[in-house]
Amino acid sequence: MAGDAAWWQGATLYQVYVRSWLDMNGDGYGDIRGITARLDYLSWLGIDGIWLSPTMPSADQDWGYDVCDYYGVHPDLGTLEELDKLIAEAGAHGIKILLDLAPNHTSSAHPWFTEAASGRDSPRRRWYVWADPGRDGGPPNNWLAATGEPAWQRDDASGQYYLHRFLPSQPDLNWRDPAVHEAFGDILRFWFDRGVTGFRVDAAHALYKDAGLRDDPPAPEGSGLDAEFGLLQSRSANQPETTGLFREWRAIADSYDPPRLLLGETWVGDLETMAGYHGGGDALQLTMNFPFFFAGFTARELSGIVAQTLAALPPGECPVWGASNHDISRFPSRWCGGDERKARLALLILAMLPGALIVYYGDEIAMPDVPVPPGLRRDQMTAGDQGRDHARTPMQWDGTSSGGFTAAGVRPWLPCGDTSRNVAAQHGQPGSVLRLCRDLLALRSAEHRGRIASYRQLPAPEEVWAFQAGQLRVTANMSDRPARVGPGGPVVASSSPGALQGATLAPWSGVITA
Repeated sequence: MAGDAAWWQGATLYQVYVRSWLDMNGDGYGDIRGITARLDYLSWLGIDGIWLSPTMPSADQDWGYDVCDYYGVHPDLGTLEELDKLIAEAGAHGIKILLDLAPNHTSSAHPWFTEAASGRDSPRRRWYVWADPGRDGGPPNNWLAATGEPAWQRDDASGQYYLHRFLPSQPDLNWRDPAVHEAFGDILRFWFDRGVTGFRVDAAHALYKDAGLRDDPPAPEGSGLDAEFGLLQSRSANQPETTGLFREWRAIADSYDPPRLLLGETWVGDLETMAGYHGGGDALQLTMNFPFFFAGFTARELSGIVAQTLAALPPGECPVWGASNHDISRFPSRWCGGDERKARLALLILAMLPGALIVYYGDEIAMPDVPVPPGLRRDQMTAGDQGRDHARTPMQWDGTSSGGFTAAGVRPWLPCGDTSRNVAAQHGQPGSVLRLCRDLLALRSAEHRGRIASYRQLPAPEEVWAFQAGQLRVTANMSDRPARVGPGGPVVASSSPGALQGATLAPWSGVITA
């Protein structure tokens, strides 16, 4: 349908970490049937698409991001037939399904790598990045993995090293080999043909590496997200050829009716670099904005990034906003420190920004991070600190000890924590965070759906962020003090009852006016 050609403009995507959503078979892991069972809830909430993170068979060293088979479903999560049923039933609810795709690397247990590692003469040897030792007999260069360790693993059988940006069990694919392009073109078509609406592309910025495998240079002060452990990722990632690959994929995506969506995990700190992955409007349609994720929850920082993003994107390209995901702390903890006023205000701001919005499961109830004791942690990638498990814990459906995630007496794969903040308690409670989020998403859909709303920042006191989005005006007091704000039209929505008294906006409160 022509009306679906750019359905993501103004849309709300909902990220489900499948293992933590709902356990239907009593094994302690969430599954695909659990998502199907809660489609009515997601429809009631008002979302347009679900991003499933991730579903393919995996060795579970990195919980799905170390793929063993790009054509299947992890047996812990269900079957291909159950995924087909989810796609069909979601479609009946008017909800689209996006899958996670990890093209930077496979599992070392993937048959491709098993064959590649069988010898230097293997036909698939070039599918991965191999190199001889450096002059000192050690790794070929100074590149570092996400763990902070060298990004090279020695293969004793051949005497060469293979590259891994993540764990040693996640060898990087060599995107300079045309055969890898052909293989992934087939993978995209397989899933698009099954009705998948699109992909969130993992590590989208990192697929190509410097052809000469030159060292990464030291990171200048202030490099931020573009640096890793003191090195600027100018050669181990962010190569110009990457956008050319996305143009290939976009041509495949655009050959379907309606066109399929490519959402890139562009983990970069420079917004011009992020915008470059859109090409000239012919590469990725959406790129994840990590400077926005990691900004301080202040009017100055967030409004500045919104303005810079909109200026950097090519004309007509759609921004995407979000505040939580499976790799970082949840926004009610990271931005709001558990303060419900701030969480409400954050949801109000997010709902009105132009473009696409990603809501992480539990954001709608202001679900915070859940502490995970060392003995129960599952994340191997960042095991040296608190890891990422605290943002991946089970969805809190009710106030029972298991949060309604699994059957009584079953130990969930990660602890549920304090379940007092849950869907059941908030669903029927007027004024709850959940009801506020639903109302805001309905307003967003009515005002923004199917287009990129215009945006204009308005004059306001220093700690107030005021902007016009389409036909609506948003005024957010991001401070501990009441703020005097200018006269506005009738109040359409507010972050909390009584947020605006005359011309005074309460601390950590916001209003939307017509």
